[in-house]
Amino acid sequence: MSSLQTTYDPLAQVPAERREFAARDAFALWFSLGVGLLVLQAGSLLVPALSLGVAFAAIICGTVLGVLLLAAAGVIGADAGLPSMAALRPSLGVRGASIPAALNVVQLVGWGAFEIIVMGDAANTLAKDALGVTAPMAWTLLFGALATAVAVGGPVSFVRRFLRRWGLCLILAAAGWLTYALLAHHDLRELFSRPGAGGMGFGAAVDLVVAMPLSWLPLIADYTRFGRSSGAMFRGSALGYLVANVWFYGLGATYALVSGGEASIAVTLASAGAGLALLLILLDETDNAFADIHSAAVSSATLVRAPVPRLALGFGALCTLIALVAPLTEYQGFLLLIGSVFAPLFGVTLADHFIVRRRRIDVAEIDKVGGAYWFSGGWRVAGVGAWLLGVATFHGVTYAFPDLGATLPSLVTAGAVFLLANLIPAGRRI
Repeated sequence: MSSLQTTYDPLAQVPAERREFAARDAFALWFSLGVGLLVLQAGSLLVPALSLGVAFAAIICGTVLGVLLLAAAGVIGADAGLPSMAALRPSLGVRGASIPAALNVVQLVGWGAFEIIVMGDAANTLAKDALGVTAPMAWTLLFGALATAVAVGGPVSFVRRFLRRWGLCLILAAAGWLTYALLAHHDLRELFSRPGAGGMGFGAAVDLVVAMPLSWLPLIADYTRFGRSSGAMFRGSALGYLVANVWFYGLGATYALVSGGEASIAVTLASAGAGLALLLILLDETDNAFADIHSAAVSSATLVRAPVPRLALGFGALCTLIALVAPLTEYQGFLLLIGSVFAPLFGVTLADHFIVRRRRIDVAEIDKVGGAYWFSGGWRVAGVGAWLLGVATFHGVTYAFPDLGATLPSLVTAGAVFLLANLIPAGRRI
């Protein structure tokens, strides 16, 4: 493995000869990242408030919307050869981009800890069920160490050495077994005929689903910048995450419905005879924590100059420590909170990259004080202002119209305001 893959400068473009990912690599990575216990657990939140049919409609709508935005953000990374937080500098300014970079580090540490908690709890459940042994702290330390080791190794090594060779086959086998176990023991027609209990609107359900792909928006360019072409990264990322998200949100909702209100999806699957499949998914869950830890290191490296592997080692240790001491309930509002911040941010970024700059980016100016992206003291007022207005729109819509869904209105508002600001006659950069 080349040292460039793990010690690169996040503010420098990945050279063409190091762009190794094809469409199938993007599919493998994003299918794998779309599979996991957290997705199953999120799917279980949709029922019994909604009927299974309405839940699936929300899953499909939310996934399609989220995946299109996610894959479009991936195109930015492939176009520029830059990670996500560096690619924000043209839209927000050299200094303005430091705000989402810092927020991204915070939310990725939270996600990384959350993933380690989920893995540790599930492994402990399996061990207790099979062997009568419980050791939650040991499982947390084990999965924290494993995710950290993979993050230090870097994404190219992980995709090429694990996913492409045999990891994807194991994931598909686990997903297939979970589906078979469900269909073999339950009548889907009867499950779809059950009415919803109420308490969640369709728009809110779509928001819950779309929050999962949107949670990857600040990360995807960290991986698609290794892509050989923008089109391949769009197709592979979109298809991989689409299939995984619909499949596993649907499984989570259906298993929750047949479990009679069991809170833990791990307990539900273990009791349904899917322990082996759960174990394989548990191993695959490591890649989610790996992505969180690695991208936290990449984002922080745009703020402080330090080697990415060393930062990844530090963030892995921090996530593991948080997982040891923080209760799972602290993360209940995590999905929608992320949507409120990053959906409007990428409304601005997508509008800027595809419409204003027409997919052109001057990489040489990314880190240049006083350069093309310095704007007013390093702040692009139009970009930062449109982003903040989008965040306000998200929370305003959520408060005033809780059943409508705030993701799309906030994203469109931020993007539209940014485009309108760019209609101001040129004279000084804002």
